[in-house]
Amino acid sequence: MSTAVIVLIVVGVIVILAALFMASRRSKAQQREDERLIASEHREEAERNRLEAAKESAIADEEAAKAKRQAAEAEHRAHSAQLAQHRADAHAEHAQDLDPDASDPDTGEQDFDERHEVLDGEREGPFTGERPPAHESEPAQRQA
Repeated sequence: MSTAVIVLIVVGVIVILAALFMASRRSKAQQREDERLIASEHREEAERNRLEAAKESAIADEEAAKAKRQAAEAEHRAHSAQLAQHRADAHAEHAQDLDPDASDPDTGEQDFDERHEVLDGEREGPFTGERPPAHESEPAQRQA
């Protein structure tokens, strides 16, 4: 073979190798561009999911705060109802204590003359008009 043919074969191989190299580079560049596009889509999807999660979290926080407010209000109402019940019981007991016509729960008898209310809230001894000593917190004992 002549030298010219060998030079042509070497040049042809170099041209083919150069073409293959350039095609490979274009293919890799296209593949990187496709990967960038996919990564961009994933980032956008992640951002949408992040925003949706933040929105759901805010809604959950708001509902939790609302539930806490409602629980506090319910507790306050229960406490108020309990205080009202205690006041009602105290008034009923006080009314029972003051009522001269009320029957004695122990004996079933009525004690008309035993109790007498003084305007300042202290009690007088039965039938005597005497006040008990100031240190006594109990009303005067009933006489049998």
